[in-house]
Amino acid sequence: MINALKAESLKYRRSFARRLVLIAPLFFILIALPQKIYMPSDYLRPWELLVDQVYNWWPIIFIPLGTALFAALVALQEKKAGNYRNLRVHEISPAVIWTGKAILMAYYTFFATLVLIAATVITGLITAGGEIPWIKIFIGGVTLWITSLAVIPIQLWAATWKGTFFSMAVGVAGLIAGVLAAPTNYWIFVPWSWPTRLMCPIVGVHPNGVPLKAPDPLLSSSVIPTGIILAVASFLTFTAITALWFNKKEVK
Repeated sequence: MINALKAESLKYRRSFARRLVLIAPLFFILIALPQKIYMPSDYLRPWELLVDQVYNWWPIIFIPLGTALFAALVALQEKKAGNYRNLRVHEISPAVIWTGKAILMAYYTFFATLVLIAATVITGLITAGGEIPWIKIFIGGVTLWITSLAVIPIQLWAATWKGTFFSMAVGVAGLIAGVLAAPTNYWIFVPWSWPTRLMCPIVGVHPNGVPLKAPDPLLSSSVIPTGIILAVASFLTFTAITALWFNKKEVK
């Protein structure tokens, strides 16, 4: 597995997939800044507004669409490199290679989350001022990453099976389903809704961007451990299932 991870890591060097994890967080900071500038000064505290906007848009847009694009780029890069023909030369289990890809994608999305956290803090120091809400920023960021893990093997499978268009179509469908399901009791059945749903009690914002007020049930923190356990278990399960699929897939 270690050798598989090293081999996969080499493929990411100087690739757009690697740059994507750096560009995406900065893009969402640029979205949040104009909203802060034009929002009435007494509407929300500066730090609260910045964090709420960034952590609301990140799970709604980047996690479904960004992961779909990331998976498509990974699959496309592999196709250009020989479409897994190296499996015929080296005695490497396809399942191991697949698992390595999923793990490495999880690593890079974690790195993207760290960039998002750093960019949020730096932006807040420049524009917000006052006491930094460290707990909200770090807990929110880590929770976003953990709850996004389940989407990785799904999108990787979609991109490998049918290509970029299908991967992006699944991402768009996930975006819509996630937004619609997040504020309902059915959020638990839609992996794309998990990051958005858990941000409700953590940052106190409805998926539609409106601040939540007590006693709104969306503010209940009881969903946090449920969502985290679901995400980790689903990532392991979906990775295993798709690895078995890939293991049986004929290499063309």
